[in-house]
Amino acid sequence: MFLKGILIGLIFGLPVGAVGAMTVQRTWEHGIQAGLLTGMGSSVADCIYAAIGAFGLTIISDFLLQYQTAIHLVGGTIVLFMGIRLLFRKGEAAEVPVVSGKVRMFLSSFAVGITNPAAILTFLFAFSWFGIAGDNTKASGWLVVLGVFVGTYLWWGGLAAAVALARKKKRADSFQKMNRIFGVVLSLFGILVFIRAIQI
Repeated sequence: MFLKGILIGLIFGLPVGAVGAMTVQRTWEHGIQAGLLTGMGSSVADCIYAAIGAFGLTIISDFLLQYQTAIHLVGGTIVLFMGIRLLFRKGEAAEVPVVSGKVRMFLSSFAVGITNPAAILTFLFAFSWFGIAGDNTKASGWLVVLGVFVGTYLWWGGLAAAVALARKKKRADSFQKMNRIFGVVLSLFGILVFIRAIQI
């Protein structure tokens, strides 16, 4: 069950969306620790949705899916705000900020991850495919959830490590250029979320 959870986490983490862009940008600007903190926020959000699917918590999943349009709009607003903020950011990059900055990095990626209720359906499909029932015992259910965390975090860790290696060859003026690029990317992701939410 643990290995199945890791595999599901790796597969689920592969699509690089808004959190992927955030992880790359923050690793490039602040270093690998910033990327790992960002990835951890998303992994924790994934674990919550994985737990809902693994334990068959239909009351929670039904509620989240019923109000997914409003939840998506909140997530889109967060992503769009971060994108616009990056577009207008000035100044040189620094290493990972103080504790408050680290907490913000974790919470912002967690907020983006948790405002995607459709992730429940993805996990339910994956669990069905791998033969994981929704009425798991506590032990097997938590093994799956732990595996999902390890799998997704392996992906984010690998992504952050790759960007950190490229970061060593950066040019002096690269931070502001990268901020503008990822500002545009995140803004587009935010707009896309709004469009999809309206169509739901």
